[in-house]
Order: sequence, then C-alpha cells, then structure tokens
Amino acid sequence: MLPHKKIKIIVVDDELSIRESLRGWLQQDGYQVETAAGGPEALAKNAANRFDIMLIDVKMPEMDGLTLLQKIKEIDSDIAIVMMTAHGAIRDAVEAIKLGAYDYLLKPFELEELSFTIEKLVQMQTLAMENLILKDRVASMTRFENLVGESPSMLKLFEAIVDVAKSDATVLVTGETGTGKELVARAIHTQSPRCYAPFIALNCGAFTDQLLESELFGHEKGAFTDAKNAKKGRLEMANAGTLFLDEVGDISMKMQIDLLRVLETRDFSRVGGTVTLHSDFRVIAATNQDLAEAIRAKTFRQDLFYRLNVVHLQVPPLRERPDDIPLLAQLFLWRYAVEMNKKVDSIQLEAMEVMRRYPWPGNVRELENAIERAVVVGKSRQIQLSDLPFAIAKGDAAEMEKLSLDEMERRHIARVLAIEDGNRSNAAKILRVNRSTLYAKIKKYGMDP
Repeated sequence: MLPHKKIKIIVVDDELSIRESLRGWLQQDGYQVETAAGGPEALAKNAANRFDIMLIDVKMPEMDGLTLLQKIKEIDSDIAIVMMTAHGAIRDAVEAIKLGAYDYLLKPFELEELSFTIEKLVQMQTLAMENLILKDRVASMTRFENLVGESPSMLKLFEAIVDVAKSDATVLVTGETGTGKELVARAIHTQSPRCYAPFIALNCGAFTDQLLESELFGHEKGAFTDAKNAKKGRLEMANAGTLFLDEVGDISMKMQIDLLRVLETRDFSRVGGTVTLHSDFRVIAATNQDLAEAIRAKTFRQDLFYRLNVVHLQVPPLRERPDDIPLLAQLFLWRYAVEMNKKVDSIQLEAMEVMRRYPWPGNVRELENAIERAVVVGKSRQIQLSDLPFAIAKGDAAEMEKLSLDEMERRHIARVLAIEDGNRSNAAKILRVNRSTLYAKIKKYGMDP
C-alpha cells in the first residue's frame, strides 16, 4: 500500500464549507489535501503540482465537473477522479463513469463513505502500479532468478550486498555479460528498507537517445509524433524505490549530462513538459565496460562516474568460480525439467566435469542456455555430454593440450569414473590399477566420485 502521506488529493467544489469540511476530514485520514473553487483553478494547481486523486463536484459555474473531468483525462489519464453529485442527477453520475471517473458520491454523503471510497481507490492505484512494475520486470528480467554460489568470491559478494543494502548509497555493479549484475541489484533492493517499493530496471543500451529520454523522464501528450497520451517515466515509477540503470556505459554524452543533473537533485521534467517533478529513488547502475578506459577515451564523463561509483561491486566471471558450476547447473536442470514436464533429474559426471573446465565466455547466462538445450534434446533421465552444445563438448579436447601431467591424470580418472557412474571397481579395471591405487589418486586430487 502506498503511504497516505504520499497521496495528493484536491477537492474541487464551488461551496467553501464543503471544500473545508472535506479537506479537514481527508487530512485526518493522512492525505495531502488542497482545494479549488472551480475547474480553472483546479487545472492550474494540477499543472503546478500533479494530484493523484480529484474529488469534483458536478454542478459548478464557469466550468462544470464533467468538462473538468474530460480535460483532466486528456492531460493525464492516470489521475483518479471521484465525482460528487446531487441525488437528482444520477444521469450526470453515469455520464461521468463513461468519461473515465472511478466512482461517484451522492450528496449528502457520510464522511465515512468518503473515506471508504478513497481507501478503495488507493488500493486500486497501488495494485495498478504493482502490475505495471511486474510487467516491466518480466519484460526486462534475465531468465535466471536467484544469485547462487558457495565460492569464496560469491560469499564475499553476498556479504557486501547485505552491508550496502543498509544504506541509500549509489552502487556501481560491474562484471562481464551474463554474470548476473541485475540479480545483484535486485538483491540489494530486496535487502534494503526500500524493499516494499518498486524496483524499476532500464536497459540504457537498448534505446536511441530520444527513446531513452522518454523512457527515463516520461513525456507529456503531444511531446512528439507518437505521444498520444502522457506517460510516466522510470524516474517517477521508481519513487520511494530503486532505479536500476543497466548498461550505463552505453549512454551518449548528451544523456550523461541530463542524467548527472537528475542524480544530483532528483528533480526533472517530462519530455514536452514544464512542471518540475521530484522523485525519491535509490540508484544502482551496472556495466560490462571499463569506465576508466571510457573516461580516458572521452566517451564517459568523469563526474558522472564519480556520482555512480560511490560503492563498487564486482561480479566474478563463472570461470573464476568453477565450484559453483555444479550448483548452478543442477538448479537450472530442476527448473527446466519442471517447466518442460520432462523426467530429467541428474547430470552425467563426465558432462559435469567438462562443464567445470569450460571457460564460459557467456558466464551464467550461457550455462543456463546450455542446460536448457540439454533438457530439450536429452533422451534419458540423465544429461549426457552429447546433450551439451557442441562448442562446450569440443572445447575439452583443445584444453587437454595445455594441461600438466597431474591435471591430465585427474581429468582422465574423473572421466572414467563418470563413464562407470562412480563404480570404483570397474574404473580401476579400465585404468589397469588396483583399487587401493585408485583410492589414493582420488584422495590426492580431492575428487568426489
């Protein structure tokens, strides 16, 4: 539920006693309330300080309530409107609903009825925002959903996430493509005091300058050719929550200047608008680029870098944490087996060993794609080496030429054990050594057959 103190309401009625009575009552409920004696005053006040909810009387001189309703809906369709009308004007109330009003109240009404109507409306607006955020998340999220790892580098990262989440400091997350930078940002958000507010993600590298400006700041109706309605930007949507700027290194120099100004003040205007808006959001940015090198190449502003790099978190590539590969591979196996309704529940030891050695240039995202493919093409309950993408299986042969004698022996023993499903007696026969020698080798290399 949105906090009441953040909900702004205006009461529009030509009768002073009604305006003041409703203002006092709604303020007791915890809302920010202003009043207007007619339509022109209400439009002027909304232009200067946008309202979330409007209570409008139908019968007013100069501009009636239905005309004001139409004008407000043309300006900003997101503003919720409740009409107030006399008992003998039900037809006006029905017309108001057709024009986009949320509800109507028949005068004279009980103040408790007003509180109930506004409370329902706030709940509806909150739900609508949550749905909008969910759609945005589904559209932009990566396929994997959880940060997973037991390696020292990941445990250190988890500890840093918990520490930085306690503050509102801006965070710069760096790492190669596919390492899970957005997952780190989401983890910071969910651990922070802002966890009940929106997490709004924006991939800065996916838009042209004009589209990025509209996505970030929003736009007013008529701001450009296709702007048929006013639209909130990600800055507004992230109010009280977290704004995640992915691929921030791809932003043009012009947009970097605009972004720097917003990060310094949290004030901005929609494209085509003149009203200054303010949004309280925390910033987490991410990039796979070397921003220090970009600064030297004069493609990234040094002042913006310092603004973003208050706290720096580096996500390690998958090749530097091979012990996490079996954990991640099994997680993806379970997920896709359920999703595809396939009875696949394990990974062949040889296939797992090959995956541990593969350098994973695409990192966790590449591993997930490999497991998804293996589940699709696999014919048994166990993923085989032949089920993995060709590049991963082929890469093992080239790697063997660079190995030490001990490493080659360790890998050969692991492969034979995998072929024999961990049966040490059979593996010893194939290797032409006795069982005690094989046990000694397993212990020497710290292997888990």
